[in-house]
Amino acid sequence: MKKTRFNRIARKPRLSGQKPLISLILTAALAAAAISCGNLDVVGKDSVSSFDRLLKTSSVTLAKDQPNGGWSLTAPDSVSKFIWSSNYAESPLYDVMIAFESGPFIDAGLKPGMLPAGYTVFGNMIMVGTKLGKETLTYSGDATPIASYEQIVKLKRSSIGYHGAMDHYGVNLGGGNLFEWAKDMDTNDKDIVFVLNPEPFIAAGIDPDKINGWAFTKVTVDDANGKPVQVDKILKPFDLR
Repeated sequence: MKKTRFNRIARKPRLSGQKPLISLILTAALAAAAISCGNLDVVGKDSVSSFDRLLKTSSVTLAKDQPNGGWSLTAPDSVSKFIWSSNYAESPLYDVMIAFESGPFIDAGLKPGMLPAGYTVFGNMIMVGTKLGKETLTYSGDATPIASYEQIVKLKRSSIGYHGAMDHYGVNLGGGNLFEWAKDMDTNDKDIVFVLNPEPFIAAGIDPDKINGWAFTKVTVDDANGKPVQVDKILKPFDLR
């Protein structure tokens, strides 16, 4: 690499007030960067407050989920659940998952033994989820349901998304499966939605049009380039208002 010979370059006279001006510009740029960084994760931050409102809604049941080492939010049907871990190091199966009745799926042709990893049939329930990690989670206060959700946002931010077409936040359960909730329950008639990728179920024998209580439909999502595309999903929505 060639070295610049600064001693051969004629120096321009310094303009009066140049140094204060440069300092002012740098200060403004740093301030703008700080503001930008503070507001960068709008989805993550807003999803916490939105999820907190969901947890306080009387139409759902919030409880400690001892078998799975975390918390459960039960839908108004008293069966379908979203479950999230309070400590990834101690979760026996998945760190985030949904659980729902297996009966309608078996009646529609499901052969449980043909389901892939990430799908578990236990008793009369199907559990679909994923491991987020192996960390021992630590809390500044009590390990509450909202504090455990905040750990997902803090440590596993890529698992949280925003579904613009539905105005929903959601937790990615892996394999195209999600649990979603409305950003604003006052203006949305699908306040929580259990979302399944139909492909593994179809491969395991299901006719997706025959699952009682679920809808087989197309949903608009953004692809990897941010372009809206339609994909097939199996949905179970609930209006909590």
